[in-house]
Amino acid sequence: MTYCIGLKLDRGLVFMSDTRTNAGVDNISVFRKMFHWEKENERCITMMTAGNLATTQAVVSLLNERALPAAERGSPSILEASSMYQVAKLVGETLREVIREQAGESGPEAEAQFSATLMVGGQVKGGDPRLFMVYPEGNFVEAGEETPFFQIGETKYGKPIIVRAFSPEMSFEDAIKVMMLSFDSTLKANLSVGLPLDLHVYRAGSLKTGLLRRIEESDPYFSELSAGWSDALRDAVQSMPPYSLDD
Repeated sequence: MTYCIGLKLDRGLVFMSDTRTNAGVDNISVFRKMFHWEKENERCITMMTAGNLATTQAVVSLLNERALPAAERGSPSILEASSMYQVAKLVGETLREVIREQAGESGPEAEAQFSATLMVGGQVKGGDPRLFMVYPEGNFVEAGEETPFFQIGETKYGKPIIVRAFSPEMSFEDAIKVMMLSFDSTLKANLSVGLPLDLHVYRAGSLKTGLLRRIEESDPYFSELSAGWSDALRDAVQSMPPYSLDD
């Protein structure tokens, strides 16, 4: 399973993904699910993946091949797309192409085996930072004022903290704290999501890859945050008015 979060802040974008893949409790592996493409001072693009591993790896490989200089390829490149909208469109077309190719002649039922959902965000010179969620069918939606964040993968356990605590006006540091708490709730509830976590902080207008960090199990801040959040929840429950069994 997978869990990835993308937040759209007033000051930029923040991405966080787990790295666990599993085909049963005795077959667990670590694979990167966050990928980057950059032309410094011209564009910076980050993509996170959830779903069938073979499908997502094929999409990333195709995007990498098509990002080669024009003389070495014959397909559109996300490093040449005129806007982040066109980048999202190209990613969606590539995903749809891979799923259809892997399904072969077996039809719609086989396509479901190769399903994947992607999140792509970044900035192209001349435009604002933008964040999109791309569905297996190749269509996509964009984060906006009413929905300034996206989740893909195992979303249900970590969503409440984001809905309650996230605000586009907050600092990068506070946004990362909210994301870590969201991941902590998910890790506690679902063993198919696991550390380490990958983090990317993109600052609006920089047009280059920002802070990249891998959060390991030994990370002292994450451990302290997890323990503190558990204590805070217990204290909050105790501070609520007691429920009465009397009529």
